[in-house]
Amino acid sequence: MLEGKKLVLTGVLTKDSIAASVAEQAVKAGAEIVLTSFGRAFRLTERVARGLPGTPDVLELDITDAAHHAALASTLGERWGRVDGVLHAIGFAPEKCLGQPEGLFAAGWEDVSTALQISTYSLKSLAETLAPLMPPGSGIVALDFDAQQVWPAYDWMGVAKAALEATARYLARDLGPQGIRVNLVAAGPLRTMAARSIPGFDAMQVAWGERAPLGWDVRDPEPTAKACVALFSDWFPATTGEIIHVDGGVHAVALANQPAEVAS
Repeated sequence: MLEGKKLVLTGVLTKDSIAASVAEQAVKAGAEIVLTSFGRAFRLTERVARGLPGTPDVLELDITDAAHHAALASTLGERWGRVDGVLHAIGFAPEKCLGQPEGLFAAGWEDVSTALQISTYSLKSLAETLAPLMPPGSGIVALDFDAQQVWPAYDWMGVAKAALEATARYLARDLGPQGIRVNLVAAGPLRTMAARSIPGFDAMQVAWGERAPLGWDVRDPEPTAKACVALFSDWFPATTGEIIHVDGGVHAVALANQPAEVAS
């Protein structure tokens, strides 16, 4: 499905990261990949890379550092000459932005601006850096958590995800004339390092399983990864600005699903 395609994947931190599963599925589908990381996480990403087929290179990228962006574009331009797909799997919010008794009122602008810069504006930054290397038919895919509703304890990260969804739609508009697609994959809760930092995650995962018509396994990122691979492929040539839900169907139901009797 991805034979010959060259992908840049952010967000691989541990083997449980959704991005790590995307990397594994992308290589299986025939893609050549590089990962990005920086700072103390760099060695963790390298460790995951050594467990992936072909041991992809890890390139330095602090999403807030303009010099890193320039170096990444230069390196990829020399190495590949083009980029066929980019995974945005970047998110962070300071502690006061999540699960505080005061809700949104707990965090000041300094904390909120950090959450928005890293979790939302970074999609524009990544697109701006790599779009010049992306040919028609290429795609940007960002990981989302459905922001249509309010979730317990998600607070400013929920606001950041809502802004991410809007940013993706506007980027789809701006990059569409170049033939570049921009889409989101909204996954249900998965047991990643990022999820463990969300207060009340355990309660959310139980409720999710009860509501999902298809059921939901918080330990299985593969369905989400496969959706990303499909969006990187040539099988969605006219899809952009879209949110693909990989959540067992929770986004479609208002109350817990009650099994109906099926006539034999």
